[in-house]
Amino acid sequence: MTTHRKITADDVQAAAERLIGHAVKTPLLESRVLNAIAGRRVLCKAEVLQKTGSFKYRGALNRLSQLSAAQRKAGVVAFSSGNHAQGISRVAKELGISAVIVMPEDAPAVKVAGVLADGAKIVSYDRAGQSREAIAAAISAREGRVIVPSYDDPHIIAGQGTTGLEIAAQAKTAGAALSAVIICMGGGGLCAGSSLALARHAPAAKIFGAEPADHDDHRRSLHSGRRQRNDGAPDSLCDALLTPTPGDLTWPINSRHLTDVFAITDEECLMTMALAKMHLDITTEPGGAVALAAALSRRLPESGGDVAVTLSGGNVDPSVMARAMALI
Repeated sequence: MTTHRKITADDVQAAAERLIGHAVKTPLLESRVLNAIAGRRVLCKAEVLQKTGSFKYRGALNRLSQLSAAQRKAGVVAFSSGNHAQGISRVAKELGISAVIVMPEDAPAVKVAGVLADGAKIVSYDRAGQSREAIAAAISAREGRVIVPSYDDPHIIAGQGTTGLEIAAQAKTAGAALSAVIICMGGGGLCAGSSLALARHAPAAKIFGAEPADHDDHRRSLHSGRRQRNDGAPDSLCDALLTPTPGDLTWPINSRHLTDVFAITDEECLMTMALAKMHLDITTEPGGAVALAAALSRRLPESGGDVAVTLSGGNVDPSVMARAMALI
């Protein structure tokens, strides 16, 4: 495990200042119908409206903006099924940095297209038989590129945490008394950074995670007290959240802050995608809908006040969105 200094809410605040003029301050959306389904007020943090369609742009900007001149000249390499790939590609384009992205062969076409549109080079790999980390390490060694992980990096975590910083401020402006925040979880970077910000700025809110059923490594880790893996787990529509185990850096933070984690089925994600389209007029991908799905299925304790949820990504292939809309 790589040793880093402790990540704090001050790092999240510093990241927020770097993001000014670059990232979108996405809205908190609300629907009377969704509130009725959930049985409480639900405020939806619409990161689907962020640049590249997900929160990943935040961490990418915070990380790449701090590269030295020599590192910028050498370029970066990242590995991702899509949303981190798109975030890195877009920021690299904006900052004039060369980017190589290691992506699985089965990555959604819409995410592959987004990466290519921003000028990054894609190196494909077999998710079942090859290691994306090993491929990225070989590229880094050969070309001198800086490896930019999707979540296990202090600058990435701090950048993602600006989402939680905004939730706290926007909920206050909306007159909401947050009793809970539910956050989508893959590697745990969004939850870790946001938890740090929320602990300072909305301390009464309990933190919950949401992740795909059968890929519920955070839920099992929290309940067992030690990190669990998703070895041999079946496939899921939530491609953005299919990480093997909680991160080395993210897990120590999340294990302190999480109250519980909910496991959400693909079918629940599809129904939630359709409801979000109908009642919020936004498009979410399956992985981006897990937190709202947890709220709508009333996973939270019956007693409690208002809840905020992250809609973490909206990059979905049309065929999957069509499946969702067919449910309504």
